[in-house]
Amino acid sequence: MKVIRIFSLYYTIMFKRIIISLLFVFTSLTIWAQVIPAFDQLKADPKKAYGNDYPYQFKMTALTKAPRGYKPFYISHYARHGSRYYWNDKLYKDLDTLLTKAHEKHLLTAEGETFYGKFMAAKSELMTGISELTQRGWEQHQQIARTMYNRFPQVFKKGGNVLAISSLSGRCVLSMSAFCQELVQCNPNIEIREQSSRFTLDGVVPTDNQNPIKHHYPKVKPKYEKNRDKFQFDNTLQKAIISRVFVSTEGLPGNMDQIAGNLINLYTSLPNIYHEGMMGNIITDEEIVQRWEASNLGAYSWVFGDQYQMIPILEDIIKKADAAIDGTSDHISDLRFGHDSCIGPLTVLMGINGADRDPEDPYEVKSCYQNWETCKACNIQLIFYRGKKSTDDILVKCLLNGSEAQLPIKTETYPYYRWTDVKQFYTNRCNSVK
Repeated sequence: MKVIRIFSLYYTIMFKRIIISLLFVFTSLTIWAQVIPAFDQLKADPKKAYGNDYPYQFKMTALTKAPRGYKPFYISHYARHGSRYYWNDKLYKDLDTLLTKAHEKHLLTAEGETFYGKFMAAKSELMTGISELTQRGWEQHQQIARTMYNRFPQVFKKGGNVLAISSLSGRCVLSMSAFCQELVQCNPNIEIREQSSRFTLDGVVPTDNQNPIKHHYPKVKPKYEKNRDKFQFDNTLQKAIISRVFVSTEGLPGNMDQIAGNLINLYTSLPNIYHEGMMGNIITDEEIVQRWEASNLGAYSWVFGDQYQMIPILEDIIKKADAAIDGTSDHISDLRFGHDSCIGPLTVLMGINGADRDPEDPYEVKSCYQNWETCKACNIQLIFYRGKKSTDDILVKCLLNGSEAQLPIKTETYPYYRWTDVKQFYTNRCNSVK
């Protein structure tokens, strides 16, 4: 009888292991099945081809219920500022000079003249607003904050302390204010300390020249760069755009690439400042889609190259999360507000949704990184859950722009990961660079 019981116990254990393995495989397949090819996403929403000019879109995707007995208690967050005017005045100045000279020389087409008139009417506003947050940017962070509150009420319902830090840029400070004001409107018992200071730059924009802590992390090149010549870039769109605006560009400042590039940059920025339609039919969304893969390659090069510069942010996330877990901090959330130049590389450093895969084939880059994920008001949220049985039993889930995201860490409960595994993986990754 003892032998039978031993065999029975053995097969029961083996059966459970097989079931767990099958569930893990099934979960992994389910995750990959949810990945929609980039060009299918662009067909559904061509404006995604605007890349990091894409205004944040709210999609209330269903979230996976936490394993039984786990409840959220802390949120760590990093966000880019919301929609803004163009980040510097060069774009507006170059177009002003170009269009004015073309108008004076009678080198504008009829459509070009219409565009010239609309641009000149808006010029004062554009030049005044350079780099500043727009109303749309303010509203984006308000809605993100309210969505966070409504999705994870257990974190916020009793109130508590929150620390919010921002870069020194005005558009980031205002994005922080919009977010924090909305949280307090949701629950006045939430106490938020907002800080935009050189003291906290290491946790939000470590590369800022005003950061008193200096780092010397290496920059790296993605592997596809060695095979970049295999990628065929079609410049027919540039010629088509220029022909719609100008009868001729002879005697005008700038070459074809510069002129077309400025027109495209203006076009993709217009939805952020409520000036859609200014350019008429000079450019269409479908044409921006045609050039998206090339622009996405360029974006991947800079977000990949600067990933190690974001190690201080990742270390700040780990440090503050540990403090919230062990009780040395009473924060229910830590919020950070910075730039695409930080959150883009941070996404690669953390390997969110495979952004760190580093393919050699340039045509494979689009499957691991899409530049619209670094859109205006894009954000990473790490939601921490505590189990009932032990205060040290912690799970964490990652949201990228409101949707559950993969981390490059093994788990049997996707999208939930053991914090001990996550912490160890990222600590090793950071230390390997040092």
